[in-house]
Amino acid sequence: MTVGRRTLRVSVRHGTDPSVPALLLMNGIGASLEVLQPFVDALDRKRSVIRFDVPGVGGSPRPVVPYNLPTFGPVVTGMLGRLGFDDPVDVLGLSWGGGLAQHVAVQHRRRVRRLVLAATGTGSLMVPAHPRVLARMLTPRRHRDPGYARSIAGEIYGGTMRADPDRAARALHSASRLGPRRGYYYQLAASTGWSSLPFLRLIRQPTLVVAGDDDPIIPVVNARIMARLIPDAQLHVYDGGHIALITEAHELAPVIEGFLDG
Repeated sequence: MTVGRRTLRVSVRHGTDPSVPALLLMNGIGASLEVLQPFVDALDRKRSVIRFDVPGVGGSPRPVVPYNLPTFGPVVTGMLGRLGFDDPVDVLGLSWGGGLAQHVAVQHRRRVRRLVLAATGTGSLMVPAHPRVLARMLTPRRHRDPGYARSIAGEIYGGTMRADPDRAARALHSASRLGPRRGYYYQLAASTGWSSLPFLRLIRQPTLVVAGDDDPIIPVVNARIMARLIPDAQLHVYDGGHIALITEAHELAPVIEGFLDG
């Protein structure tokens, strides 16, 4: 689908109950929409679920020119319109996608009913990860090399990945596709210098902040700060790491759906 001169690969799982607001998922950096499949499978079938690959990642062709979060927000809402989702949707942003979700919630307030921010922070103004963890994030190698993904999984993802790093390689689909190259760096650059900290109080939607107590990439203190600054926010801290939404989807999906149905 081409929207605003950006071509995206899009997936829609149509729900069985049209009265339930659709859920739009925004993924982490370098991750294709397949990575979110365990979470989608754990959601009630009554709910429509929309996913997409950002330009240059997964099945979306690489962009001709770079993009950033403010300019990509209209692409996302334009995609919803093209798909026929004209009513407000619920939005869940994971990691990098959480930054995009925050921006869309403010920039396109009428299109977002409820907001879920999972394993994410406020961008350049936040309590940072350890420099060694940040260095691992500068390359897409973990999305392309299963052996490398296994070797660093515990260090960068924490949680159950410390005891079972093979799960990280499987979750990232690093054995079944080549993974992103230039698209990863475009995505990384899209949020460079960006921070939501100055406008968190402008997020008016009911918001659920979900964070792991063992997340090396986004220390849990960031979630506590966000939950305090967003006017209508609640915080859920789980036992686990950065990608528990995927690897422990059966535990977190009921928490998130309880909030969305609240």
